[in-house]
Amino acid sequence: MGLRRALLDVTPLRTSAPFRRLWAGQALSGLGGQMTLVAVMFQIWQTTGSTTWTGAVGLAQAVPLVTLGLFAGSLVDRVDRRKFYLLMTTGQAVCSLLLALQGLFGHLPAAGVLGLVALQSCCVAGGGPASRTFVPHLLPPHQLAAGLALNRISFQGAMLLGPALGGLTVGALGVGACYAIDAAAFVAALWGACGLPPMTPGDTPARPGLRGVLDGLAFLGRTPVVRGALLTDLATTVLSMPISLFPLVNSERFGGDPRTLGLFLTAIAVGGVAASLLSGTFTRLPRPGLVMLGGSAAWGAALTLFGMASDPWAGLAFLAVAGAADTVAVVSRSTVVQRHTPKELLGRVSAVEQIVGQAGPDLGNLRGGLIADATSGSVALVGGGLLCLGAVAAVGLTTRELRGSGAGVGSVGVPDRVPGGAGAQEVPGASGGAVGGP
Repeated sequence: MGLRRALLDVTPLRTSAPFRRLWAGQALSGLGGQMTLVAVMFQIWQTTGSTTWTGAVGLAQAVPLVTLGLFAGSLVDRVDRRKFYLLMTTGQAVCSLLLALQGLFGHLPAAGVLGLVALQSCCVAGGGPASRTFVPHLLPPHQLAAGLALNRISFQGAMLLGPALGGLTVGALGVGACYAIDAAAFVAALWGACGLPPMTPGDTPARPGLRGVLDGLAFLGRTPVVRGALLTDLATTVLSMPISLFPLVNSERFGGDPRTLGLFLTAIAVGGVAASLLSGTFTRLPRPGLVMLGGSAAWGAALTLFGMASDPWAGLAFLAVAGAADTVAVVSRSTVVQRHTPKELLGRVSAVEQIVGQAGPDLGNLRGGLIADATSGSVALVGGGLLCLGAVAAVGLTTRELRGSGAGVGSVGVPDRVPGGAGAQEVPGASGGAVGGP
């Protein structure tokens, strides 16, 4: 019985056909997205040889998410979320097809690739908040946590297999093949979304325009536990995200072989999958906010050790520890946010969570690339890990509600003890754009 409570709860896949179909479609498309991540990073690195340019890939995604995300979240709280998600997913598929065409028939310059990444991120800015509202609509309250945990493990599974497959595909067939696989994988995402029922935002849709956005921000302002959870994640990702440094580290430790580049993200995913499979060990703890703080601190410590490691395989082991810590932090953050957010505000709060969960890592990758160009990869990694530890301590000490947060009182209606785990698909929508983050 103890082992059973520790393992992932798959009840939502058995009891809800729409959720099962959506989950399968997003999982397959997520695999293609992670392959594209390797292809984009490799193409930019081969074209420029600069970590500033590889970091700029993150900026190309972050700007649309930040500038459009809040307004997209307000729109999600006013329209049929299923139709809006289908439209945005189709837009992502078109961008992936354009990336494939340039990869197969003549490479664009780095700026052109970044432009396509930014255009795809505009669609992610709309589709992501819509996708994050689906689980409360499709599952009863007592299955909410288990459904979110299943979303998380599908993302981690894609991270586990996708980068390695991407590296092998780039090495054997070139970047165009990776982009083409991603474009084809969007068929699975669209198939999953077509099986969803209509999803209206409820009896009190958001007010149009800026007023609706301000209503969502006002909710965050008066809810310290949600605000503290999002600030913790934002601080850790902006200060310590390492993905833009992987090509440099791969060059220093593995001789720049594209087949080993994917191992860095795969190592993170190995830890994440392990933590997701045993999610019951921490999702049943009474204070998810405190668990999130611990997971975020462990992430920073593991990245510090990764930057200090001289042995390349030891470095990959530290990345696996970081992946496990990240899953604990993300799962707990999503639990806190979902349990304290009313359904009529889910689109707007989900938009903020998406900005934090994706734009934060993108900005962090840019930060790491700039620091590495000015100093070294080790300085960027170790310094970022130490700054992460300091930021987590600061948020924890100044946000008492987060340290003591229990199950919460949000209108989602989750009871004090929920069977199974909790989590979130960190890269929502279909493949989540060309470049995601843990």
